[in-house]
Amino acid sequence: MQDNTSKLLKEKLLELLSWFHHFCEKHGLRYYALGGTMLGAARHHGFIPWDDDIDVGMPRPDYERFRALMEKEAQARFLLETPENSGKDYFYPFFKLYDTTTTLVENTRYRLKRGVYLDIFPLDGFGRTEEEARETFARIKKAHNLLLCRVAGWRKGRKLHKNLAAKFMQLLPFINNKKLLLQLCDKCKEKDYAACTWVGNPVGAWGMREIMPVEVMGEPTLCTFEDLQIYGVADPDAYLTRLYGNWKQPPPPEKQVTHHDFICLDLNKSYLED
Repeated sequence: MQDNTSKLLKEKLLELLSWFHHFCEKHGLRYYALGGTMLGAARHHGFIPWDDDIDVGMPRPDYERFRALMEKEAQARFLLETPENSGKDYFYPFFKLYDTTTTLVENTRYRLKRGVYLDIFPLDGFGRTEEEARETFARIKKAHNLLLCRVAGWRKGRKLHKNLAAKFMQLLPFINNKKLLLQLCDKCKEKDYAACTWVGNPVGAWGMREIMPVEVMGEPTLCTFEDLQIYGVADPDAYLTRLYGNWKQPPPPEKQVTHHDFICLDLNKSYLED
């Protein structure tokens, strides 16, 4: 992506994040910066220089309340899509918050025409011991992997047997993808978040590494992200070490690349227009 386009995209993302932060504060909703967004806040005080997305997570009670509030309070610019209210082409087991003044199409099997977005992940309870958490996660992972096989596109760089497995699964005519999505979402919220001492993101990129003792997440704690103050985890070092290992050391230059592949990005036109 050209430097100027990347800069303008990040400005749109910051506007989204700023609105989301203030909405959550207004309604007393907990959230945390997750993954690369938390890493960017801790290591760069903003975006990872070669990254161009924002991930946040909300404990399940706040997550569900956020959805209810968004359904109740119509927004002129920002729109929430969820597994429950989504279009036929949406197979993400989490929320996306769109800037409706923009258009973005990613290079995936299902070419969603939407806007620039924030990914909003649920944070769920996994149990009271690490063993219980691993057992809970294994059940969720099985359902998640089945959904991913059904909706994944053929991707360069992925191992051949994984691409072939996905293609095989997609040929099975008797599996309903939307039903799989909703069943996965139900599995994620089976345990009461408040009653668990192991919690985390059930559908993140880092698997069991994203499930950790509740005190690592702790009370949302303000941190700097570019020119904003946003909420991150209470113990960034423990969280980031669990995800990335030596998180303070940037990767080698050849790995400092974005993972996003855009077919279309228009920051001045709404995807809602014909």
